[in-house]
Amino acid sequence: MSAADPREVQRFGTIIVVGGGCYGGYYVRQLHRAVAAKAIAAERLVVVDRDPHCCVAKSLAESERDPIETRLEIADWQTYFDAYLNQAADSQSETARDAIVPSPLMPHLMAEWLVNRAKARWPDRSVHTAAIESSLDVRWQRDGTDGTHYVSFADWMCPINCIEPRMCPVTRDLRDWSLPPTIDAFAREQGTSSAVMHCRHRAYGVGMFDTSEVVAADESIRRAAGHGRAEVIIGTASHCHGALTRLVVE
Repeated sequence: MSAADPREVQRFGTIIVVGGGCYGGYYVRQLHRAVAAKAIAAERLVVVDRDPHCCVAKSLAESERDPIETRLEIADWQTYFDAYLNQAADSQSETARDAIVPSPLMPHLMAEWLVNRAKARWPDRSVHTAAIESSLDVRWQRDGTDGTHYVSFADWMCPINCIEPRMCPVTRDLRDWSLPPTIDAFAREQGTSSAVMHCRHRAYGVGMFDTSEVVAADESIRRAAGHGRAEVIIGTASHCHGALTRLVVE
């Protein structure tokens, strides 16, 4: 689902929240409010956390009645998404209306799945990640210890509930930047392909991207490397912040 008319009810299948800590707890509260206000409709919320005693677990135990079916999935993030996204790729119609709410503190989970899919698809080829050596035209960027390249158009602290409006609340000026097209342009300049999942604000301060975007990224990698060597810049990004992984298929 792309950005919807704000007057329409945005309809989802399953909304998956990454993490049941302070961020996940905030997202669940906001999504419950959005459902109660009929800003969105969904079949269920699934919160993924390996801690059975996380904040969301406690709030669900104390809640008498939630406005939507909400359950906690006790699992490691990578293990959960390996199974969920493999199923989504095999049965796309079943997850066509699903969406994923990322956490600011999570690793680049979507890239991990896409890299593992490429390794499984081409077991006889060299499939690996490499450093992003050139700089993007952004205000802030840094390499993580796991090789993920983090980028941002903000060199200030943004509030968790910022919806990245056209008028930036910090600069108090028009936001004339957006990371997804910036990443696409960077990839073209480097002579590579790109596969970007765009985290958009949907309702009540909660951003998410569609499961179908991750499946589409997997398909774009298959096409790019189907007949020879390819490099793909994998990105999970909002307008302002993002994580990048450079996938190389020899």
